Amino acid sequence: MTLTPEERQQFLAEPHIAALAVSAEEEDRAPLTVPVWYQYAPGRDIWILTGLGSRKERLIARAGRFSLLVDRLEPSVRYVSVEGPVVATVPATRKELVEITARYLPARKVASYVEFAEKELGEQVIIHMRPQRWNSADLGRV
Repeated sequence: MTLTPEERQQFLAEPHIAALAVSAEEEDRAPLTVPVWYQYAPGRDIWILTGLGSRKERLIARAGRFSLLVDRLEPSVRYVSVEGPVVATVPATRKELVEITARYLPARKVASYVEFAEKELGEQVIIHMRPQRWNSADLGRV
C-alpha cells in the first residue's frame, strides 16, 4: 500500500540511516550509494552533512541532485525514497553537527562524537536537497 504524503513525510522525519545515491557519471561505475545521517522535518528540505571535497560532495555538486532511501522491517515492512535537486551547499557549523549527532546517538555519546568529528573529519558542508519525487510503500507485517 502506498503511503499518504503525510505518512511518508512523517516516516522520513524519523531517525533512520538513509542510503544516499548519486550518479557517478563514469561509464564503468554504478551510482555511488552510501549510508548517511540526514535531517528532515515534514514540508522542509532534507540536509546531509559530509566532508568538503569528499567523493560524495564532489559527485553531488556535479550531478546537482541525489536520492535517499530509508526503510524498516518492524513493525511492518515500510520504505520511503525521495529524490530532488540540491538547493544549497553551505559550510557546516558546530550547531548542525551537534543537531545531527543528537538525532542518531544517545545523549551521553554526543559530546565525544562531536569532539572526534571536529578533530578528525576535517571541514564539513551541509547539502540541502528539496524533495521532488517520492516513492513509498507499507507492505504490512511479515
